[in-house]
Amino acid sequence: MTKPVRIAFEPEVVTLPVDVLLPTKALPKAVPQSVKYSRIAASIAEVGIIEPLSVARQKGGVYLLLDGHVRLSALREQGTVEAPCIIAHDDESFTYNKRVNRLAVIQEHYMIVRALDRGVSEEKLARALNVDIKVIRNKRHLLRGISQDVAELLKDKQVGHVAFQKLRKMKPIRQLEVAELMVSANNFTSSYAKALLATTKPEDLHNPDEQRKATGLSTEQMERLEREMAELSADYKELEMSYGDDMLVLVVASGFLERLLGKPEIERFLQTRHPEFLVNFKSIVQATSLDQPSATG
Repeated sequence: MTKPVRIAFEPEVVTLPVDVLLPTKALPKAVPQSVKYSRIAASIAEVGIIEPLSVARQKGGVYLLLDGHVRLSALREQGTVEAPCIIAHDDESFTYNKRVNRLAVIQEHYMIVRALDRGVSEEKLARALNVDIKVIRNKRHLLRGISQDVAELLKDKQVGHVAFQKLRKMKPIRQLEVAELMVSANNFTSSYAKALLATTKPEDLHNPDEQRKATGLSTEQMERLEREMAELSADYKELEMSYGDDMLVLVVASGFLERLLGKPEIERFLQTRHPEFLVNFKSIVQATSLDQPSATG
């Protein structure tokens, strides 16, 4: 019979004096000067604590701080005397924030739009995030001119704002092609988006004359660049389709070669008669072993 799942925290959020919270580590000296710290401090000053601190009960009426050291430091710096906390049943801090997922740009856009729709002003958001109000406005209009299919495809990707500016210059069909190329290559940088924009055909652009002036390339140079990029994209897709099968064959062959070279008499024979084969076989085994994840990681 399976045991019931044990709840890790007490169900209610409690308010505790900050003086009874004992940090489990000291913040590095550079942290209070970081952008992340300033944004957290600004958010706390503007809207208060959003995520409660995680603590564990100790003897003597004190609590061990498991997660939230930056928030606690900001609270004390601002003279706050109490903080919302959730009380853990175990004092193991290593499980908290084990895997942190950065908020994707599109998800951040949706959050800002939702906050604005609920009546939060741009000025208050800017103060809470410690950014210029222009940044809030840019993020608010991030998907203006972007195809809905593209937004869905890139919703959980770390795509920069400049990349969206490049996408916005393209028509919807080309936007989707470029987004698929970015996902396939796992490359969401602005330079890659700029390169894909430069190789876009004039009929796939909203303003081809503007793009031609921006690149400074002649019509012949643009056509050549478009052909080369199309060939490169075709080659990449072909490689992507065969990569899985090729890797499987390589791993199987490498395992066979490793067992083969594990026999001293065979290795001596190859060293004497076919040293070039031995060098290549060892290179294959070594290259494959470097690709495998560490068992102790």
